[in-house]
Amino acid sequence: MNMIRSSYSPVLVALLLLAVAASAGTYNKQLSIGDAAPNWKNLEGTDGKKHSLADLADKDVIVVCFTCNTCPYAVDYEDRLIALAKKFAAEGNRCALVAINANKVKDDLLPAMQERAKAKGFNFPYLQDETQQVARSYGATFTPEFVVLNKTRKVVYLGAMDDSPDGKNVTKRYLEDAISAALAGRPPTITETPAVGCAVRYVKERK
Repeated sequence: MNMIRSSYSPVLVALLLLAVAASAGTYNKQLSIGDAAPNWKNLEGTDGKKHSLADLADKDVIVVCFTCNTCPYAVDYEDRLIALAKKFAAEGNRCALVAINANKVKDDLLPAMQERAKAKGFNFPYLQDETQQVARSYGATFTPEFVVLNKTRKVVYLGAMDDSPDGKNVTKRYLEDAISAALAGRPPTITETPAVGCAVRYVKERK
């Protein structure tokens, strides 16, 4: 009995499988660990300035947080974000935190963001992703959701800040551990976790 031989070589099959595996992470369907950070330019901030990824060239590590005004989960994280940015400043300011809001509902637009930033005293840039293209390029699904970029602007962590959405019973600090590892020039022990929060309110793209 003749056996049917595949027209594809084992090497080609292996390469195809690797390409599929590298196309996205376990939970993030857009980015994988080790990917180059998608760029962003001229996002409007609550400080009245335009912000770009290139502005942070002097930072060894960048934490990107996709968040918003209207999600209860995101609101619960605000004080922790403020504390984290304060910690960065106290430890040599080698790491930057940037918060990005892609939602398009009224209470998440720039005027409301400015009110929120002032009321809470945000000590980090809070930027409006008006086109939603930055959030899409980072594969953001929930608010809040975090991405850590190392010195060469490669993705080293994707997912949640910790294992307690309300902050009351934190036992694992995924984000802080990833930041510490990136600052030390090594990969984090845990590189990806599922984010918990409200769905990013994407506008359906026209085809």
